[in-house]
Amino acid sequence: MLLSLRPPSDDRLARLVDDERHSPLTYRAVGATVRGETPTGYRRDSWTVDVGADDDARFERCGAAVLSWAAQRGAGMRVVPDEPVRSDLTFALVIPLPVGFAIATARVVHVIENAETIGFAYGTLPSHPEEGEELFLVRRRDGRVSFEVSAFSRPRDPLARLGAPFTRWLQLRTNRTYLDTVRAIAARA
Repeated sequence: MLLSLRPPSDDRLARLVDDERHSPLTYRAVGATVRGETPTGYRRDSWTVDVGADDDARFERCGAAVLSWAAQRGAGMRVVPDEPVRSDLTFALVIPLPVGFAIATARVVHVIENAETIGFAYGTLPSHPEEGEELFLVRRRDGRVSFEVSAFSRPRDPLARLGAPFTRWLQLRTNRTYLDTVRAIAARA
């Protein structure tokens, strides 16, 4: 696990992303979140929040927010490079901790943009303390718009395994913040 007491520099993060660009994902079941599958040996989490009545403006606003990392930024994370989600994008997340920062790398493995669903999934790379995949979707169904976060994961780094209760607390807090962030974006007129 990469830890830093101070916010890491853009140069350090750019080098890390460049180093990880050709690294293999740390798990085999690529796309399992999109298919609704949970590989054996992983914890499955799924959260959904209703964000309001279905209208094009709300759906498009929430979808654009998800594809521009608004949920992650709303949780206090920094995303490098600072560019919209696209297939095969390798990136680093800088995650604030009570003391210092964790740095995690991942790659976008699936992007969905159609009339009913907008979102993406990313998979973990070697510098990520967990291994697995996370999916972020804005959906329109039955006259409503919803935001969904779904993931399968397990600790990969020894520090993440040792600190499993704290790691789990951080995951749950972060996912609640993702949901709250998109709910607030949906409420904007």
